[in-house]
Amino acid sequence: MTQLHTPKASRNQETGRLSFMDPVSPPRSGRSARGGLSQRRGRPVSRSATLVTSSACTFPTVPALKKTALTVISAALLSTLVISPASAVDKDTTDDPKPTAPMSNVGGAKLGRVGTQVELGPGAPVLPKDLTGRSWIVADAESGEVLASHNSHWRLPPASTLKMLFADTVMGSPELQPKTLQHKVTDKDLAGVGEGSSLVGVKEHLTYTVHDLWLGVFLRSGNDAVHVLSAMYGGVPRTVAAMQAHAEELQALDTNVVSPDGYDAPEQVSSAYDLTLFARSGLQKKDFREYCSTATAEFPGEKKKGKKRGTFEIQNTNRLLTGAGGVEPYKGIAGVKNGYTTHAGNTFTGVAERNGKVLLVTVMNPSSKEPHAVYKEAASLLDWGFDAAGKVTPVGELVPPKSAQTGTGKSAEPTNGDSAAGTPGSESDDAGKHGPATKASSGAGVALGIVGGVLVLLAGGVYLVNRRWPLPDLVRRRPRL
Repeated sequence: MTQLHTPKASRNQETGRLSFMDPVSPPRSGRSARGGLSQRRGRPVSRSATLVTSSACTFPTVPALKKTALTVISAALLSTLVISPASAVDKDTTDDPKPTAPMSNVGGAKLGRVGTQVELGPGAPVLPKDLTGRSWIVADAESGEVLASHNSHWRLPPASTLKMLFADTVMGSPELQPKTLQHKVTDKDLAGVGEGSSLVGVKEHLTYTVHDLWLGVFLRSGNDAVHVLSAMYGGVPRTVAAMQAHAEELQALDTNVVSPDGYDAPEQVSSAYDLTLFARSGLQKKDFREYCSTATAEFPGEKKKGKKRGTFEIQNTNRLLTGAGGVEPYKGIAGVKNGYTTHAGNTFTGVAERNGKVLLVTVMNPSSKEPHAVYKEAASLLDWGFDAAGKVTPVGELVPPKSAQTGTGKSAEPTNGDSAAGTPGSESDDAGKHGPATKASSGAGVALGIVGGVLVLLAGGVYLVNRRWPLPDLVRRRPRL
């Protein structure tokens, strides 16, 4: 498989920018349709990475019959076409591939049905025409109501959008605190980065802060930055195991994690539904919100003998945020992540606010040949969602984490220090002691507010958006059935 490359940065993903939302995960122990080129990559999992699977995401195998060669071939074909789960991407033998098996019902029975699910009420606008994404979902970020969906539980390769789960899992852990913590990169740290990966430009034997590395993850979708942070966290196998456990805690049961950066790997899948859960959970963290809403920043360069170490500018690959490539910035966009690999195609999860309403949208693998189709379809779905809010009957919901449902307040993640990232108030408390904030250029959108009300300066300072997010305890304060 091939991957796109960008000089000193990856084209894998593009992120958006957003303000802030309140914790959906428990403590751990705008408008105008515009498109954008989605992210990047596809790459083999590191040798050291361990394959972590869950029963919900494991690919079944069919034993080959030993009678005749013809029988063997027939059995293989049947196993591919009939028995393989909806989590696998269909072979592109048709122009209109569909899930090949029943999908999950997490969030509601309608979300497990094949095809488009929407219940229009009086005065509700019809869905946008020419939507070509294999899977998509539009949901209210605060209430969790799913306004419309299309194959939302179809298990597909996620590409760099999986980095949302990576960040939500390890961000705030003791191993990565404070943000000013410096780490000298070793050859081993980068040994598992797949060929053709998107890169921000991390170099061996140079020192970077945790803050620098997160900028590389969110703005340039740098697999090199992901691997260095994973090494600091305890290694790729531990990171993968923690991500899988966190996905299960969030009830993202379509997801099977093999590599921490979303690089194409056998059996690595997620779904539009799960990616939306990851975004909703991650956006509760102040740092997560800040990084995914940053349009441009300075990244450390190489050290030349006798001279002060310089920097170079990196730009967020989310074109709805930056307006790059002729894509019109989406008014109110605030994040979160995009991706691209040969196998996954273009993927994108975005969040935007308009008139006090905050929506999340995820689009996976549009078949349209139109440039920047993933952004255009995401923008049109956001436009529809803002117009349809209050005029449609929800077809499902974004479920709360397991611990929020049981009221235990405990996460199933086998990670150290996750409680710091998920504890209400911990993000704002940590804000002042992690060192300097991102240095954004005049064209960068930066999240300026914290808690309650925030001001977001979007690309080029064109849009100034007032945003209010729910309190960190929103999910746990909601009535539970």
